[in-house]
Amino acid sequence: MKNKISILFCWMFCAALHAQVVMPNASPYQTAGTVNCANSTCHGSVTPWAGSPVLHNEYTTWLRLDKHAKAYSVLLSEQARQIVQNLDLKLPAWQTQTCLDCHANNPPAELKGVRHILSEGVDCEACHGPAGKWLATHVEPGTSHQDNIRNGMYPIDRPVPQARLCLSCHFGDESRFVTHRMMAAGHPRLSFEIDMFAALQPVHYRTGADSVTGKSAVDNVKVWAIGQALASQQLLRIFSDPTRGRDGLFPELVLFDCNSCHHPMNVRQFSPRLGNGPGRIHLNDSNLLMLRAIVAVLDPSHAAGFDEKLAQLHQAIAGGKSSDQDAVTIAKQLSDVINNIIVQIEMIPVDTGMLKAILNELMNDSSVKNYADYAGAEQAYMSVSSLISSLNKRGALKNVADINVHLKSLRVTLSQDEKYNPDAFKSALISLRLALLGKEN
Repeated sequence: MKNKISILFCWMFCAALHAQVVMPNASPYQTAGTVNCANSTCHGSVTPWAGSPVLHNEYTTWLRLDKHAKAYSVLLSEQARQIVQNLDLKLPAWQTQTCLDCHANNPPAELKGVRHILSEGVDCEACHGPAGKWLATHVEPGTSHQDNIRNGMYPIDRPVPQARLCLSCHFGDESRFVTHRMMAAGHPRLSFEIDMFAALQPVHYRTGADSVTGKSAVDNVKVWAIGQALASQQLLRIFSDPTRGRDGLFPELVLFDCNSCHHPMNVRQFSPRLGNGPGRIHLNDSNLLMLRAIVAVLDPSHAAGFDEKLAQLHQAIAGGKSSDQDAVTIAKQLSDVINNIIVQIEMIPVDTGMLKAILNELMNDSSVKNYADYAGAEQAYMSVSSLISSLNKRGALKNVADINVHLKSLRVTLSQDEKYNPDAFKSALISLRLALLGKEN
């Protein structure tokens, strides 16, 4: 009984904490402009400062190396012009709010400070929050990280807010969303896994300095797991939303597996794992497939129920034997379940044994059968790569070079989505699993 009360308290605390976090693009505070970060004694140093918890070259790293700084310039490209033309938009991409909301820091006009420059792309304040209220105080002696957060700084050092922020553009949320029409007009397909993409970005912060900065140390596995949970939940919420989940007579097709439709007509392609038969599109459950592995390890007593609810959702969408229960109702139920999963991920320390168990769950015979579709296989590859990297950082791998060879072979099987061969992917994944089993401590 005491344990249940403790879990309930933690759930209520986490829920209240997340409810108070306002996304940078929804903040009521005014921006200050990145020029205020660029001084060489602030964040514009050419090289990192030795002996400091802050690198002081964060602005320089962003400006020179970070693709976020180039996001606005994409809107000036020929591809952007073609997308605008195909969608019959009235303004060019660099003046269209839908485009600017992800390709720049685009607050309402009244919240743009005099030094705010839209063409700087996804700038410092797009992620760390508009600095109008905390810019001056965050350098004052005695000011804590929590003080900065109360003044509008975004707590990007915490896994849930970090994942929610990154996914808001790279996946979509209530305010920003790449639709099927936009992709049909020429926008690239969104493919994202937060931990892998973060690892590919130039690092502009120190880790392991909690006692000095008051910030949380980064737990890559938690970031990955929470990213999978939030992406799954956002998919279900958009699907359940009568305004965003539909496009005229049709559902919003970007929520579904692309290759259900996009494949050569002489290929009779469908996903037998769902039991829905040919001719039916199915929900893009790539993140949900990763989440089921997380649930199987963190909460094995509820793993079968999670799998059953996901199967019911697929069957209801396809008009199968569960269609007597509305697909939207099942999606909402599954979304509620994910709330509890997120709290569990936050509460439970992920040790090396648990990390290995999740990785094994993603690669066991039962899971391998689920990667018949390109999107699921792609997400599995990114997830497995991220978790193997985390194992390596913990010193839990031997013969890393050999494992990397197998990872490269796995990636090759994903080189062309419309020519994806599930058997080749499964074979490469099994080889990687055997290599891991034979090489790890």
